Amino acid sequence: MGRMLRSRPLREPAAWGLTVLLAATMLLPFLWMIATSFMDELEVFRFPPRLVPESLRWENYVGALTTRPFGRYFLNSFVFASAVVVGQLFTAATAGYAFAKFDFRGRDRLFMLYLSTMMVPAVVVLIPRFLLVDALGWIDTYGGLISTELVSVWGIFLMRQYFRSVPRELEDAARIDGAGPWRVFWTISLPLAKPALATIGLFAFIDAWKNLLWPLVVTRSMTMRTVEVGIASFHGTFVMNWPYQMAAAVTAVIPIVILFFLTQRYFVQGIQLTGFR
Repeated sequence: MGRMLRSRPLREPAAWGLTVLLAATMLLPFLWMIATSFMDELEVFRFPPRLVPESLRWENYVGALTTRPFGRYFLNSFVFASAVVVGQLFTAATAGYAFAKFDFRGRDRLFMLYLSTMMVPAVVVLIPRFLLVDALGWIDTYGGLISTELVSVWGIFLMRQYFRSVPRELEDAARIDGAGPWRVFWTISLPLAKPALATIGLFAFIDAWKNLLWPLVVTRSMTMRTVEVGIASFHGTFVMNWPYQMAAAVTAVIPIVILFFLTQRYFVQGIQLTGFR
C-alpha cells in the first residue's frame, strides 16, 4: 500500500505530460494551417518554419474566397452534406432496427454480409459507381453527387447495437396497447436513440463535407464543385498558392467545428451508450 501511495504522485505528472504531448501533436497541424493562411507566399518557405507570421495578411482570405466561386462551393457542400445526413439517418435507423428487433431467416448472415463491405476500399468501387451514375444520366448533378452516399454500413451497425440495448418491455407494453411495428419504432425506439442518431449525423456530415474524390469524379462544371474540390484547385502542377489554400481550408473547417460543439453532448452519449452486444 505504501509503495502504491508513493508511486501515484509520480504517475499523475507523467500522465498529464503524455496528454499534453499528444494534444500538442494533434493541434500542431491546425496551428500551422492557421499561421500559413496569414503568411506571404515566400514566407511559407522560410527556414526554420515559424508559427507566428510577420504580419497578419487578412487579404489572403478575401483573395481565396473571391478568386474562386466559393459561395457556390459552400452551397453545394451544404446541400450534399445535408442530403447525406438525412439519407444515412433514415437508412441506418430503419435497417438497424430491423436487424436488432426482427427475427427473419438469414438475418445474421445478411448482417455479416453488410459488415464485410466495410473491408472493401472505396476506390475499388469508384469506377462501378461512376458507370452506374453515368448510365442514369446523373453526371454533374446533385442526384449523382448524393445518391451513392445515402447508406452507411457503419451507421447501420451502430443503430443495431443501440436498438439492442433498448428494453424489450417498453415495446411489449406498446404492443399490448395496440401499437403496430411502425408505431413502436417511431414513438418508442427512435426517440430513445437520439444520441446514436446525433453521432451518425455528425460523422455523416463531416464525411460528406470533406469528401474530395467522389465530387471530383462525378462533377465537371464549376457550378457543381464542392468546397474540398475548390480548395484543391489552388494546388496545381505549376502554381502553388499555399496561403490562399490554407485560408480556404480554415474557412471550410469552421462549419464542422460549430456543428461539433452543437452536438457534442449527444455525440458523447452515443459513444458511451452504444455497446458491442
